Amino acid sequence: MATTTTRTVKKKKLGNYPHAMVVFSISLALFVIGLFGTLLIHAGKLSDIVKESIEMQVYLDRNLTQVQLDRLQKTLAAKEYVAYKGDTAQVRFLSKEEGAKAFLEETGEDFTAFLGDNPLRDTYVLRINAESSSSAQLKGIKNDIEGIEGVYEVQYVESLIESINSNIKKISMLLLGFAGILVLVVIILINNTIKLALYSQRFLIRSMQLVGATSFFIQRPFLNRAAFQGIISGIIASVLLFALMQYAYREITELSLLKDEEQLYMLMIALIVLGAVIGFLSSYRAVRKYLRLSLDELY
Repeated sequence: MATTTTRTVKKKKLGNYPHAMVVFSISLALFVIGLFGTLLIHAGKLSDIVKESIEMQVYLDRNLTQVQLDRLQKTLAAKEYVAYKGDTAQVRFLSKEEGAKAFLEETGEDFTAFLGDNPLRDTYVLRINAESSSSAQLKGIKNDIEGIEGVYEVQYVESLIESINSNIKKISMLLLGFAGILVLVVIILINNTIKLALYSQRFLIRSMQLVGATSFFIQRPFLNRAAFQGIISGIIASVLLFALMQYAYREITELSLLKDEEQLYMLMIALIVLGAVIGFLSSYRAVRKYLRLSLDELY
């Protein structure tokens, strides 16, 4: 008695290549980019905090009335280069009595006892925003403030500012260089992953060519699938990155000071777009390559 064995053969469809491994590889690559992106965001935020810690001492003329002091404070607070914390301008008044008290606490010497008078001046201490913290801008700010009525002199530690700006510039250039290299490596990695995934489809591509299918008809399912995989990979990488950062903010309190949710969300959107774009372009290049190969070159 003859037995008949029914063998189920799964028909290969155009664009139907391994999905999970490609998504995993792209997700991992995008996640690495996301980690470095968050490093750049936090470095930028730290840079802004350092720059906004720059203070200018605005020494005032003697014997100013309270009305003049209040008017002067409003004038300073209205300047576009003054840093804000929330809705509050970072302009702090330091009276000459407070200055003498602080000097006494730091040095233990009471200079008013042997001078018979307090030679210090009332002072406004300003914090400058990060956008106006270059050496040239600070010199312009100093000249601007010294032109205000009631201001005697403006001082800041110029050498320290130049050192801070120089170091921040060097670190920023170094991080951007690493970021550029990392993006290039990830693009090559994703491109090779998709190229290897499409390798199994090369004979099917040739078969479609032989039956008269146009290049666009053959490319379309591959491009759609690659773009979809890029979007899914970007979403996975963004979710993992968001979860990791929330855990880090909860565990490391100091790190939460550098949190910038708006830029983090923009980074996650960029990962999704980047995944789709790289996937689409890599698939396009790979399919075009197999479309141009001769039959002998396919083996």
